[in-house]
Amino acid sequence: MELILIRHGLPERVETEDGTPADPPLSEVGHEQARRVAAWLEETHIDHLYSSPMQRAYQTAEPLSALKSLDIETREGVAEYDRHADHYIPVEELKKHDYDRWLRLMRGEIEDINFPKFCDAVITTLNDIVAANKGKTVAVTCHGGVVNVWTAYVLGMELRMFFNPNYTSISRYRAASSGERSIITLNEHTHLKGLGSNLG
Repeated sequence: MELILIRHGLPERVETEDGTPADPPLSEVGHEQARRVAAWLEETHIDHLYSSPMQRAYQTAEPLSALKSLDIETREGVAEYDRHADHYIPVEELKKHDYDRWLRLMRGEIEDINFPKFCDAVITTLNDIVAANKGKTVAVTCHGGVVNVWTAYVLGMELRMFFNPNYTSISRYRAASSGERSIITLNEHTHLKGLGSNLG
């Protein structure tokens, strides 16, 4: 089967004052990115569409859902590691303004986050999706952390953040029923041409 992971579009920067989860929606640019990735995948046959329950991922799935006439099936296990945080700062902003914290993030040293538990949830959920869709092609709108963990798992690497996928980038994987996993493409983002620097 083929597993397509799509990172969400550019979200708004959000910080709550009452400690509730930030869960930002897509920005105007993010919505355009979502429309573009849907159009890019128009000729790709997709049997099922899954999404993280977080707004930025679910909203990214909506244009693809409409184009393909597919329901969006949410899966808690592909939510981002920061889903309960009271703020959302895009990774590229974090790197620019707090480089040391960004380095810790890339090593999986995330404050108040059980990173191994997050990794387990991602791998279990995506393997469950694979097992339920033998011989099919499925798309999952998710997050940079999810893409990093799954890619590291497929490569047999230490499970950590090691690259920054572009917003609405596409990463494709083959998954055999015998257990083999392989990468077809990583971080496709040709569809974002002309959108400037808001790529992720």
